[in-house]
Amino acid sequence: MFSLESITRSIHHWLYGNMTPTLALLSECVIIILLAIALFAALGLVLVLMERKVAAHIQIRLGPNRVGPGGMLQTAADTLKLILKEGLVPDKADKFLFNLAPFLVMMVAMLLLAPIAFAKGFQIWDINIGVLYVSAISSLSVIGVLMAGWASNNKYSLLGAMRSGAQIVSYELSAGLSILTIVVLTGSLQLSEIVASQENGWWLFKGHIPAIISFVIFIIAVTAETNRAPFDLAEAESELTAGFHTEYSGMRFALFFLAEYINIFIVCGIGATLFLGGWMPLHIGHWEGFNHIMDYIPSSVWFFGKTFFLIFLIMWFRWTFPRLRIDQLLNLEWKYLLPISMFNLILVTVIAILGWHF
Repeated sequence: MFSLESITRSIHHWLYGNMTPTLALLSECVIIILLAIALFAALGLVLVLMERKVAAHIQIRLGPNRVGPGGMLQTAADTLKLILKEGLVPDKADKFLFNLAPFLVMMVAMLLLAPIAFAKGFQIWDINIGVLYVSAISSLSVIGVLMAGWASNNKYSLLGAMRSGAQIVSYELSAGLSILTIVVLTGSLQLSEIVASQENGWWLFKGHIPAIISFVIFIIAVTAETNRAPFDLAEAESELTAGFHTEYSGMRFALFFLAEYINIFIVCGIGATLFLGGWMPLHIGHWEGFNHIMDYIPSSVWFFGKTFFLIFLIMWFRWTFPRLRIDQLLNLEWKYLLPISMFNLILVTVIAILGWHF
């Protein structure tokens, strides 16, 4: 299989062969940061355009079609507009926290990139507790949202932030339990080992019905965690104007907007890694001929294909289901998803102990 590992190794050996260890390490960090920023910028442009095209297709209309061929440059024009907009700060807002909040949300998103394997041998940090790291760091984003709502000195912003806090903390439980089912089946918290364990089949298929239940709960929970419709109570335009970022404009608003789409990409990347094999091709048992043909497709194509399929699924939700009320949203989690997740975890534990999975 085509691998990016040879490229990363050659860069690593060249840096350490021509620089001192400290300078080489700093150079690697700078390269990683620049690549992460470039990825963020590219994903922001692509995902916003994808959202608009998917929405247009579902609603039987054209979508962006004026700027560039087929409207491909519409998001670039919108980005330029946001850069030129004046960033206003309310008079009685806490200016330090108001300015810090969007950067905090973006920093959390950037930290979450570390353990994700984008291709075979192409991973920033293969930490042995990758699943725990992702669960711990992702919970920090709620601090930025609460900070933005409180610092804005606006009742709509504060209500949106409080809703978001309750929503994220609630749905993290179901998301964590659904992730634990894959950890139980794999016996490891390391994302590279979880990918390697799916060489002869993805856990979505190997783990029987409990894995499918976990996958469905995971998709619902991460949709709520990223404040996406039909769970976008934190920024419900019809009742809270724009929720926690009502008072934000210019590039500060753009950072919140970008962070939402980056978080969608990250949670879908985690979902693809846990349930769909990450960069691993579709292998079926001992079908050597079929498996060999699948290996010709580059690992990065597999990863991004699976991730964008899950992103499309989440975007499809937005234009299919109506927004829930806040009581319905919390009832769904505490009365249905959480008990099902707990029972499902017990069931998958029994399956793993008895070795009933493929």
